[in-house]
Amino acid sequence: MTLTIAYDSGNPLKVAADALILPIRTNESGELAFSGPVADADSSLKGELQQLATEARLTGKPGSQMVVPTVGRMKARRVVLAGIGAADSIDAETLRKAYGVAAVAARNAGAKTVTAALPDGGDPAKLLDGAVQGALLSTYRFQTYFGTVKNEKPTPAIESLTFVDKRLSETDAQAAIARGTTLAGAVNLARDLTHEPGAVLSPARVADIAKELAKKSGLACEIFGPKELAKMGAEATLTVGKGSVNEPRMIHLTYKPKGAKKGIRSIGLVGKCITFDTGGYSIKPADAMLDMKGDMAGGAAVLATMTALKALGCPHEVHGVICAAENMISGEAFRPDDIIKGMNGVTMEILSTDAEGRLVLSDGLVYTSKLGVGEMIDLATLTGAKVVALGSETTALYANRDDLAGNILASAKRSGELMWRMPLTEALEGQIKSEIADLKNSGGRAGGSITAALFLQHFSEGLPWAHLDIAGANRTKTGAAYTPKGTTGVGVRTLLDYLTEGANA
Repeated sequence: MTLTIAYDSGNPLKVAADALILPIRTNESGELAFSGPVADADSSLKGELQQLATEARLTGKPGSQMVVPTVGRMKARRVVLAGIGAADSIDAETLRKAYGVAAVAARNAGAKTVTAALPDGGDPAKLLDGAVQGALLSTYRFQTYFGTVKNEKPTPAIESLTFVDKRLSETDAQAAIARGTTLAGAVNLARDLTHEPGAVLSPARVADIAKELAKKSGLACEIFGPKELAKMGAEATLTVGKGSVNEPRMIHLTYKPKGAKKGIRSIGLVGKCITFDTGGYSIKPADAMLDMKGDMAGGAAVLATMTALKALGCPHEVHGVICAAENMISGEAFRPDDIIKGMNGVTMEILSTDAEGRLVLSDGLVYTSKLGVGEMIDLATLTGAKVVALGSETTALYANRDDLAGNILASAKRSGELMWRMPLTEALEGQIKSEIADLKNSGGRAGGSITAALFLQHFSEGLPWAHLDIAGANRTKTGAAYTPKGTTGVGVRTLLDYLTEGANA
């Protein structure tokens, strides 16, 4: 069921609903500040709201919440207090956390109709945008494959969420809701795609989905199958995919803003889309093969990002290139010690068939560079070494330009996605130099995430280029404020912010 988001002008306490979300601040002493609608609600409940919050030790920090039944004393059947922290700390991330946690609390309490107040202070349109994102991201659930024997039925979904405030015109409110809905929808699309089993989401199926979404999103779409890939010299992609009955695809999506003129900025996005990764003949252990359906998270992020550009009014021309293949084992599969040639003539000695993502990306980067783009960003679940270095939650950023890196990091911070810049250490180049070819596709365990990035840099063709290693960050085993357990859709919010805000810096 789709959650309907609406806006009404008025007093949130005078609207009948199953639950009412009220943001609550902390004062300079770190204590809960009962003022405005929260104070009015406390008055209606004869002081019980403040008493219960104190007894429950509600902190008021972003992500903290408490549900209180109103037992007929208010229009809403429950009040959900949502902590937003100190008065001067309300940003989009705070709103995503606060309303994300509150929406889940309301849903888990059985609420189907929910109203919500917005905090005082700040730009109400931006507050509304962030709150909408939080609610839609947190209440996401992937339920495609639940069968009839599932014992625990999930809590019924919230059907409607209405924000009630007096500061916004209907036009401004709807614009803010549309933006928040578009951003959250793109992230949830990437989550959906990354959840799909490899048996369902083959490279050809990814291409079909891309075609369908391109029509709906105002994008041009080209699909390159094995014949076209051979003609363009995409030997690396063909090599990775030749061990599978599911043949590889390269997908090229193009967005051009309405009325685009010559000379507008052109940006290329390249996504690794290995729909399932066994490791090939450098086979993964059984446990390491679990979740390898998610080895296409970079491609999913690029596809999801592209679908939102028109709705968000992106001012740049953007090319999204998705390199889709399945890395399997058969008599046709590639082997360690094979040597292949990249689209730009660089030859690669195969040390590990499990280092296949950088091979398909090499084709994607060279192809994208030929489109006339001014810069390129690639995303990939590329290395376990990245997880060792930074943990699962943080994306590793590599870039050959400081300004590009700075703008992407700023977008990640605004988007609430953890990211850290890593060095392109030239001294490690020797680890990927081959004695019988130009490069080795693996530099060994030491500095593995760095040597993978150094490998990719050989295919950036002199353009400003950034590589986002999202390994680990594409999935969470515990969940967070607005990210349920499972796939995360990482990278989408950062890319969308960069393409609509950061790339203008």
